[in-house]
Amino acid sequence: MTAITEKNLIDFVYAEARILDEQRFEDWLTLFTEDAYYWMPLAHDQQDPRLHTSLMYEDKLLLRVRIERLTGQRTFSQQPKSRSHHLLQAPTVESSDAGTGEHVVRTAFLYTETRLDAQTTYAGWSTHHLVEVEGTLKIRLKRVDLVNCDAAFGNIQLFM
Repeated sequence: MTAITEKNLIDFVYAEARILDEQRFEDWLTLFTEDAYYWMPLAHDQQDPRLHTSLMYEDKLLLRVRIERLTGQRTFSQQPKSRSHHLLQAPTVESSDAGTGEHVVRTAFLYTETRLDAQTTYAGWSTHHLVEVEGTLKIRLKRVDLVNCDAAFGNIQLFM
């Protein structure tokens, strides 16, 4: 088995953003472990997604349901489809443990989502908790912290 390098971790984050921007949602879902979560806190420095309300806290099943809704023929809120663009700062490896195969990568971003005449930009940080599974990297937790997480939002249609 090949050791995971810092470059592998950084490339993973860039590749994940590209998959999302290309709307390859099924491919994106395969990047997650079966026990994974996608978390978007509602408060700055929120420590627990279960004891406090979050903008999103979705396990793999809920992510799959959202993907099915996004790609469904009868999803009129996606006709025409929303599009996204991730602009990422260089990711930084916060921790990496070859012994346990667990890694944490943090990335500042600007994210733009658009549909018809509406365009919304979000700024924040994503933190990927990655694990090695059978020689490949998988997401166990993706935490997306928005700068203005406590603002009133319209519908966020896609994934940051």
